[in-house]
Amino acid sequence: MPAPHVRPAEEILTGLHSTPNGLSHAEAAARLQHYGRNALPASEPPGIARVFLHQFTSPLIYVLVAAALVSLVIREWSDAGFICAVLLLNAIIGTAQEYSAQRAATALQQLVTTRSRVLREGDTHVCNAEELVPGDIVLLESGERVPADMRLLASHDLEVDESLLTGESIAVFKRVDGQPPVDSPLGDRVNMAFAGTLVNRGRARGVVTSTALNTELGRIASAVLGKPPTKAPLLVRMERFTHRVAILIGVAALLMAGVALGRGMPLDEIFLLAVALAVSAIPEGLPVALTVALAISMRRMARRHVIVRRLLAVEALGSCTVIATDKTGTLTVNQLTARRIVFPGHEPWEVTGESLEPEGGILAQRGTPLPEEDALLSWLCQAAVLANEGFLAHRDHGWVQHGDAVDVALLVMAHKAGVTQAEAVNAMPEIATIPFESERLFSASLNQKDGEQYAFAKGALERLLPMCNTMATNGGPVVLDRSEVERQAQALAIQGYRVMALAAGGIELGPLEVFSEEHLGQLTLIGLVGMIDPLRPEAKAAVTTCRAAGIRVAMLTGDHPATAFAIAKELELVTSLAEVVTGPELKQAEDTAAMDRLTARAQVFARVEPQQKLDIVQSLQRNGHFVAVSGDGANDAPALRAAQVGVAMGWSGTDVARETADLIITDDNFTSIVAGVEEGRIAYANVRKVIFLLISTGAAELVLFTLALLTGLPLPLLAVQLLWLNLVTNGIQDVALAFEPGEGNELRFPPRPPREAIFNRLMIERVVLSALVIGSVAFLLFQLLLERGFSLDEARNGTLMLMVLFENIHVFNSRSESLSTFRHNPMRNPLLLFGTVAAQLIHIGAMYTPWISDVLHIQPISPQHWLELLGMALTVLVIMELHKALRLLLAARCSPGSLAD
Repeated sequence: MPAPHVRPAEEILTGLHSTPNGLSHAEAAARLQHYGRNALPASEPPGIARVFLHQFTSPLIYVLVAAALVSLVIREWSDAGFICAVLLLNAIIGTAQEYSAQRAATALQQLVTTRSRVLREGDTHVCNAEELVPGDIVLLESGERVPADMRLLASHDLEVDESLLTGESIAVFKRVDGQPPVDSPLGDRVNMAFAGTLVNRGRARGVVTSTALNTELGRIASAVLGKPPTKAPLLVRMERFTHRVAILIGVAALLMAGVALGRGMPLDEIFLLAVALAVSAIPEGLPVALTVALAISMRRMARRHVIVRRLLAVEALGSCTVIATDKTGTLTVNQLTARRIVFPGHEPWEVTGESLEPEGGILAQRGTPLPEEDALLSWLCQAAVLANEGFLAHRDHGWVQHGDAVDVALLVMAHKAGVTQAEAVNAMPEIATIPFESERLFSASLNQKDGEQYAFAKGALERLLPMCNTMATNGGPVVLDRSEVERQAQALAIQGYRVMALAAGGIELGPLEVFSEEHLGQLTLIGLVGMIDPLRPEAKAAVTTCRAAGIRVAMLTGDHPATAFAIAKELELVTSLAEVVTGPELKQAEDTAAMDRLTARAQVFARVEPQQKLDIVQSLQRNGHFVAVSGDGANDAPALRAAQVGVAMGWSGTDVARETADLIITDDNFTSIVAGVEEGRIAYANVRKVIFLLISTGAAELVLFTLALLTGLPLPLLAVQLLWLNLVTNGIQDVALAFEPGEGNELRFPPRPPREAIFNRLMIERVVLSALVIGSVAFLLFQLLLERGFSLDEARNGTLMLMVLFENIHVFNSRSESLSTFRHNPMRNPLLLFGTVAAQLIHIGAMYTPWISDVLHIQPISPQHWLELLGMALTVLVIMELHKALRLLLAARCSPGSLAD
C-alpha cells in the first residue's frame, strides 16, 4: 500500500480488506499464497554440479587439458589416461572440499525463528513472523522486533529504536495521531513501525501494510543483495598468479621445443617433451590444497566467534589494511552505564562497575562519602528510581532488566547505593506521572512523602534548569547557581558523557488538578549523572594489537564528536580533535579528492549518516586500502557489500546485514574481528607455504629437464611419473601442510601491501635456490646412473625415488619462511609428519604393485640404495637452513622489517 503514513487508520483497514479483529485463518492462508512468505531472499549457494564445473576454470587446468589432448594426438594412451584421471580426481576432491565447506558455513548461519503475536478472527495467536501477510493485526510490546512494516492503530508509551534502519541512535516515540507529510524521512513517520526495528518500551497494535521485499528493509535489501561482491585479495592474487604461470609454461614450452627441434629431435618426442614440461610445471594439487587451507581456517574462525559465509573471505580479512568499525556494541558493551555523579559545587564522584548488573559502588572524591553526603546521594537516587519507567529485579537465573537504556542505567546506579525502586515506591507511593517523550525531554513522578506531595524529575539539563530555583548542598538547598551547574555539565559533556539532571521538590496539587509540567517550577536541582556506553574491557588491547599488526582502525559512529573523541582517546586511537571528521564535513567535501584527503587523516568519523559509510569505505579504497567494515543495520548493507570484507554482527545485526556480509561475528565483539584477522593471516601464510612447496618442486623438475635437454640426455622422467610425483606423493603432503598452526607472530608485522604479488622477493629467492639444488642433484644422479650402465628405465626409477625423498624433506623446509626446521615441533602438525611417512610408503608400495609399477615404469630398490638417495636428498635441508640463517644475520644488521621483504 503506497504512503500508508499519510492515510487515516480506517482507510488503511478498508484498503487492505481487514478489520480491527484481524483476518480469518482462511483469508490469511490465501494471502500467504498470493504475497509469499515474509522473508528476505537468501542467496542460494551454487549446486554441486556448478561447483564441480568450477574446478575446471583455472588457466593451469587448461594447460593440463591441452597436454591430455596432445597425448591423445601422438597416441600416448597411458599418459592421456593418467592426465584425465588426475583432472577428474582433482575436480572430485576440490568439489567435495568446497561443497562441504559451503554446507558447513550454511549450517552455522541458522538463526532462531522470529515469532509474532497476531490477531486472527479476534483471538491472539503466536505464529512464525514469516507467515504474516498484509492486513494482519500484530501486537507489539517491549523487547520485540517489528516483523513487518505496520501502520499503528493503537499505542501506549511506544518507543522504537530505528537505528538499524535509519542510523539514528536516539529512539523514536510513536503515536497513532501523527500526520507526517508524504515525503517525510522514515524517522519522522511516527505513526509507522518498520520491519527490523526494535521496541524499546511500550505496547502497540498495528496493521501490516508491507512484507518481505516491499518493506523499507526489503527495499534496501533488493538494492544490495543482487550486486556482485568485491573480489577478495587472495582471489585477485591467485588469478594473477595462475595467468602468469600459464604464460610462463607456454613460453618455456615454445623455447624448449625450438631448442629440441634445432637439435634434430623427432616431432613426436618434442610433443612428449611439451607434455612432460606442462605436467612438471603445473601445481596440480594447488586448488585442492587452497580449498583445504581456507576450510580449515573457516572452522578455526568459528571456534573464535567468526562465522564465514564466503570461503575466500577467510584470507581477505587477514589482508585488510583498515578496519572501519562501529562503536556501539562492537568497541563498547552497548550498555549505557552511569559513571559520574556531580553535585552542585562538588568534584565528580565515581560510579564503579560497567555492566547492567548492580555490581560496584559509588565513591566520593576522597573515598567513602560522609554522612551528610550520604543524604545527598540517597536523595539523588530516590529521584532516579521514582521518575523512572524502567525495571530491574533479580530472578532465579540472574538480573533482569527492561525499559529505556537511561532508566535502566539509573536503576543500576541507585541499587549500588542501596536504593531500590520497589522500596522507594513503598515508602513514597506514586500518585501520578508525566511519562518521558522526545518532545518533552524529561519525565516526572508525583509521590506521597510524609503526608505531603513531592515531585521527582529527571531529564535534560536545559529542560530541568528552568524548573529549579535552588540547588542541593551538604547544608541544605541554596539559591541556584546556574552558571556553575552549566559549567559542570559542560565538563562532563566534553569527556563524552551523556548528562542527565535530577531534581525534586514539594508541590501543592488540588483535588481536581492533573499533574503536569506547570506544577514543576519550584524544584531543587539535586545533581547531575554522567552516563556513557563503556568500552569493552578487551577493546583497548585489541586496538593496540591492530596497531602492532600495522592495521589502521577507523571508528564510525552517529554520536556527538565529543563523545566519539572521548571513547577514541580512551582507546588511544586519537590524541587531538583534528583526527575526528564529522558527517557535515564529509558533506562539504567538494569532490572525491577532498573526501579522500579527509579520510586519509581521520581515525574517527562522528555524526556519520548511514549513507556516508559507503562513501567512507570507497574513499579508503581509493586511498589504496583493503577495507574490512563492520555493521549491524540494514543501512550498513551497501558499505558491507562495497568493502573487501563485510563483517556483520550476529547478535544485534539485521538479516540484510548478515546476508550481505562475508563474515558474521557471533558475539558482536571487536576482539573477534582481530582474532579473525589473525586466522586470516595464518590461512594466507599456509597458502604461501603450499604454493612454495608445489612451485619449488615443479621448478626443480624444470631445472632437471632443462639440464637434460642442454646435455642431450633423454627425458629424465615420463609424464605419468611427473603426475604421480606432483599429485599422489606431493599431494598428500601439501594438503597436510595446509593444517599448519600459526607461528605466533602473525600480528607482529604489518599487512601485505594490497598490490603485492604472492611471489615477493623472499618467495622468489627460496624457490630459485631450492629448485636449483633439487634439480641439479637429481640431474647429476640421472647422468651418473646412465654413465654407470643402468638402463633408461632404471635411471628414471632411481631419479623418481630421489625426487620423492626430496619432496618428503622439502615439505619441512616449507613450514616457515624464517624459522629453522629444527625449531619446529613436528607434533604441532602430526598430520604433516604422518602424511610425509605415508607418501613415502605409498611410493614404495607402488614399486611392489604390478599394475601400478607397469604404468609408472618403476621397480623396487635396495635399502642401501634408498639410504644413499636419502643422503643426497638431505642437501636441500642443509642449503635452506643456511639461507634462513643468512637472512636472520642480515636482518639483525638491518632494520627489523627487512626480514619480511
